[in-house]
Amino acid sequence: MKILILGGTEEARLLAAQLVKLGHDVTTSLAGKTSEPLLPAGNVRVGGFGGGDGLGNYILTEQFDRIVDATHPYAEEIKRSAVKAAELAGLRLVRLMRPGWNEPQYAFWKHFASAEDAAAALPKGARAFLTVGHTRLEPYLKRTDCSFVVRSIEPPERELPVNATSILARPPFFFNGELALLQEQGISHLICKNSGGAQTEAKLQAALRLRLPVFMIARPELPPAYEVPTVGRAIAALKL
Repeated sequence: MKILILGGTEEARLLAAQLVKLGHDVTTSLAGKTSEPLLPAGNVRVGGFGGGDGLGNYILTEQFDRIVDATHPYAEEIKRSAVKAAELAGLRLVRLMRPGWNEPQYAFWKHFASAEDAAAALPKGARAFLTVGHTRLEPYLKRTDCSFVVRSIEPPERELPVNATSILARPPFFFNGELALLQEQGISHLICKNSGGAQTEAKLQAALRLRLPVFMIARPELPPAYEVPTVGRAIAALKL
């Protein structure tokens, strides 16, 4: 069976590996926004499609039998395109979405719908640890009365102002390292997306230990799809 995976996540790589082992013809599409990405088993395509219509035409032209959206939970644009493309191609879209993190008891989480809301809520003089990626940092950086430590895999898309520092690092991250980083940098607030997964969860545990406020940006609202939480469930949903 010919299967297209919209990838870029650990779950996508695990899914591709399992499907290849099962003997399927698997192609994983990567957006190309990360240099030196970890490549999955099977075929790999890099680059955009030109929206939902472009993706749908690609699926039809290449005669894929199944499509799985295993992109990052916050990759809103491609997720919307995947829904439109699946409709155009007449296929059911399986969306592999890792569960979000649950707020621990006694944690200091504050929930926000957008980066703008989170940035506006920072108190004057805050020193925030930003783990929201390397793009769309402007709402935070406008807060010249605060300072920021920006950690991302790729360098920030714009030159950072004097009140911000960049740290380039790739997960997984672990508790002791995260705890030391928060302490050494004098962090007062953690700002992150509810990405879920074990690879980046340690920062939340470290923030809890230090009793730091966590500003959690909500996941985007997405159009319906057949959504599953695990690789095993995704394979079952494909009805291979």
